[in-house]
Amino acid sequence: MRFPGLVPAAGLLALWVPAWPQDFDDIRIEKVAEKLSYAEGPVWMPESWLLFCDVPSNRLMKFVPGEGSDVYRTDSNGAIGNALDAQGRLYTCESHARRVTRTDKKGKIEVLADKFEGKRFNAPNDITVRHDSHVYFTDPAFGSQMDTRELNFFGVYHLTPKGDLEVIAKPKGRPNGITLSPGGKILYVANSDEKRIYAYDLDKNGAASNERVLISNIEGVPDGIRTDEKGDLYVAAKGVLIYTPEGKLIREIGLAEKPSNLVFGDLDLQSVYVTARTSIYRIRVPVKGW
Repeated sequence: MRFPGLVPAAGLLALWVPAWPQDFDDIRIEKVAEKLSYAEGPVWMPESWLLFCDVPSNRLMKFVPGEGSDVYRTDSNGAIGNALDAQGRLYTCESHARRVTRTDKKGKIEVLADKFEGKRFNAPNDITVRHDSHVYFTDPAFGSQMDTRELNFFGVYHLTPKGDLEVIAKPKGRPNGITLSPGGKILYVANSDEKRIYAYDLDKNGAASNERVLISNIEGVPDGIRTDEKGDLYVAAKGVLIYTPEGKLIREIGLAEKPSNLVFGDLDLQSVYVTARTSIYRIRVPVKGW
C-alpha cells in the first residue's frame, strides 16, 4: 500500500493518507532532531524524555520535547538497543562490548550477559523486557562484526529474572528488532535478511514456543518493531509499516530518510518517535502505544 510523498512545510513534514479506522485523515510528521551520525535504539523514559543512541559517535543522547537534544552518556560501548523494565531500569545492547547491561536509577551499570556457552556474543542489537522482568534480545552481526564472531550462529535469546540464559532461535537470516504483544504473551522478532517478522508464544515462565512466520515480503529491511495497545505492529523498514496482529498491512508512512527504529512516547503515548539515520521524527497517531 503506497501513499504520496512528504512535502516540507514550516519545519513540519505533511503526509496525506486515507482515513484511519480511528477517524482522522492526515498525519503530520515533525523532525525533532537532526545532524546525527546514525540514530537507533529509542526508548521513552518515565521522566518524559526520549533516550536514543547515536551509534557511530558512541553516545547515548537525550531529547526533551520543546528543549532539543543533548548528550546523555559518552563512551556507550556502541549502544544500539534499549528497553526499560517495570522498575524503570534501563537495559542496553552494547554492540562494541558485545554484551547486555542494565543501568539502575542511580546510574550503576551491571553486566547481565556477555557470553553463551563460554563464547562472546556477536553484537547484541535490540532488546525488550516483559512486565515480570523476562528479557529477550537479538544477536546478529553486521559489517565488520562478522569478522570477530566466536559463535557460529545468529541468536534470539531469553534471559530469565534469575539470570539463566537460553537460545530461543538460531535463524539463518539475521534477527534484528524485537518486541512484545500487549500483555507479553507473544514475542515478535524482525529478520532483516529474510524480510520477515516471526512470532513466538510465551508462557508464564517466559519460555517461547510455536515459532511461526507472521509477516513475509516486507518492503525494505525490517529493523525496529513496536506494538500499540490494540496489538498492531509498527515496523521500521522502507517506511513505517503498520500491520494488524494477524499480519495484514494496513498503513505505510513514508519518511524522508529510512527509519531504523521507533518507540511510542509523550505523556499520552500517542506519538511515535522514529530514529531515521541522521534524524529523529515524531508522528502523532490516534492510538496509544503499549
